[in-house]
Amino acid sequence: MQTFRIVKPAPALAPYIRYYWILRDDAFTPVSERTLPVGCMQLVFHKGRQLVSLQNSQLQPQSFICGQSFGFSDVMSTGMIEMITVVFQPYAAKTFLRIPLHLFFGQNISTDEVEDTELSDLSRRIVDTPDNDQCIHLIEDFFFHRLVSCSEYNLKRLSTVLSEINLHPQVSTLELSDVACLSSKQFGRIFADYIGTTPKEFLRIVRMQRALYTLQQDPTLPFAQVAYECGFSDQSHMIKEFKLFSGYTPAEYLSACAPVSDYFSTL
Repeated sequence: MQTFRIVKPAPALAPYIRYYWILRDDAFTPVSERTLPVGCMQLVFHKGRQLVSLQNSQLQPQSFICGQSFGFSDVMSTGMIEMITVVFQPYAAKTFLRIPLHLFFGQNISTDEVEDTELSDLSRRIVDTPDNDQCIHLIEDFFFHRLVSCSEYNLKRLSTVLSEINLHPQVSTLELSDVACLSSKQFGRIFADYIGTTPKEFLRIVRMQRALYTLQQDPTLPFAQVAYECGFSDQSHMIKEFKLFSGYTPAEYLSACAPVSDYFSTL
């Protein structure tokens, strides 16, 4: 039996945390899943058996920080699953992790490897706490403690930049640096530190997520129309990006999966 639950953060944490999700699956038959880049850093706690990455046949860490990624990955269960995942707002994970986020790009880094005693202690307490609602409470206590010493200046700057990206499919990195009132070089450095990837790569992730959301609303739309509305240069460009990010062409994706955008569906 599988249960999946989304938990909204406390109102004061909503500018930083999109939501938490809790997954439990008692099935002993292996289950595989393909994951796509969603544009948000995540903090994952495995309370059951860890998932294995099929790309490198390695188990995920017990608790880990999931960096921004560029391309799809396949994972498979190895037994009973019970996991809690924190999905950060795209610009907010650095507030709590206090490390430049580009260091996590393309990686799942164990919480024990980041040399953060409080985070390692939280991970152990989560694994040892049976009640998942109590686990969420522990996580939020940790976040509130970290908020006391955070600086809001760059968060507000990048929040404005993200709003611009979400509203305008054709926006350029030069226009975004103007919105942030920074030089292109400064903007690229701050963006990567707070969001975990370059502005150009992030725009590609959001463009893919926008296409998924558009098809989620109406899977019968012509692909040429989807490409135009979502900021691709043309239909062939969209097909190439779909293949990179999902392993499928748009037509193959629609035949295999129901299109859902984790990025735009939760805005």
